[in-house]
This record gives sequence, structure tokens and C-alpha cells, in this order.
Amino acid sequence: QVQLVESGGGLVQPGGSLRLSCAPSGFTLDYYAIGWFRQAPGKEREGVSCIRNSDSNTYYADSVKGRFTISRNNANKTVYLQMNGLKPEDTAVYYCLGGYSRPQDMCVTLKGHWGQGTQVTVSS
Repeated sequence: QVQLVESGGGLVQPGGSLRLSCAPSGFTLDYYAIGWFRQAPGKEREGVSCIRNSDSNTYYADSVKGRFTISRNNANKTVYLQMNGLKPEDTAVYYCLGGYSRPQDMCVTLKGHWGQGTQVTVSS
């Protein structure tokens, strides 16, 4: 069974940084793209950033452009989300997503395998 395991969430003050990691556990699949989406209480899910494994083609939501950076390590099939300049509105559960569509499509449809999520709280 394929599992995507997220780590790196926590509590941070506004303006601070966190780095999330997503690594496969168990039987691994060669996803076409991997990314992150989030869900805050009372809000709809939002695709944050997705990256294509073959050439690192990326997608970012407008709300995080210039602050978040997605990257990958193909050796250990781990994907990272570096989050800088965090704002209270970034508070959400962040989920890893692995799928087989273009990053810009996967981050909109959220179709694929999901991880269990990691909580990110931005508060003073």
C-alpha cells in the first residue's frame, strides 16, 4: 500500500518559516507530479503548489507566490515545501498529493493519492 507521509508542521509566528516534507512509505509509485494542498477550518481545499517529477515544472497558487517554494529530491522521492513569510491566513492542515496529471491541473482537481496531513498554525 502506498502512503505519503508529511512532516514539518508546527506553530510559527507571523513572518516565520517552516519546511514541510512529503515522503513515500511502503510500496512506492512513480508519480508524474507531487504537490501540496491545504484546508483551513470552514474553508474549501486549496491547491498550494505542485511539481512535475520529470522536469520540475511547477505550479503555485497566487496566494503563496513569492513566499513558498516547492522542490524535490528524486533520490529519496521526497518533496519539500519551503514556506517563508508565513501569515495567519496560511494556517491550515497541509496535505501531500501524488498524481498523474500536469501540476497546474493536479493542484486544481486534487486528484491522486493523499497523505494524512500536517497542521501548520501561524499565530503570535
